[in-house]
Amino acid sequence: MPSSHQGERIVLASNNPGKVREIEQLLSTQRITVLPQSKFGVSSIEENGLTFVENAILKARHAAQCSGLPAIADDSGIEVDALGGAPGIYSARFAGPQCNDQDNNQKLLDALATIADTDRTARFQCLMVYMRNAADPTPIICQGTWEGQILTTPRGTNGFGYDPLFWVPEFCCSSAELDPETKNRLSHRGRALRQLLAALSH
Repeated sequence: MPSSHQGERIVLASNNPGKVREIEQLLSTQRITVLPQSKFGVSSIEENGLTFVENAILKARHAAQCSGLPAIADDSGIEVDALGGAPGIYSARFAGPQCNDQDNNQKLLDALATIADTDRTARFQCLMVYMRNAADPTPIICQGTWEGQILTTPRGTNGFGYDPLFWVPEFCCSSAELDPETKNRLSHRGRALRQLLAALSH
């Protein structure tokens, strides 16, 4: 990575501890210091975009504006084919605004209760955005996709969100049964972040 990004401090526009931990792990070999937006007192912003990329840009712009630093934001979620791509951008609040991961997972299981195993195809999507500053007219936008299926019961205790329900065919286990290193290699977020690092190195 060229000197322009070595030793750089970047604010991460997220208050999700699982997401912060994953991105810190993914960037641990880079000479980049990732600081969660909570260190700057940056509040969460309403994610009222209609797409993952709109929401990611909203979050990155807000974090850059409040911190004065370049910002990384991602908006991610799960798309289930049998539900027409839902919950999609509403993944984090699928069961309602005050819901938790368990509530969301249960709602997804209920919605798929009558769906055959062969029709439970799904994918995690991650849209990651890097903005040099709040007025950056050309943010770097990267997309990572992770294909799998939805299980009928949760499995595993690693990860967060829908990980216990996401079946990873090539490893014959759920995402929540993968060790962090393997998950980061396979995951939608890992793929998007590697694209971002490649873009920053040019």
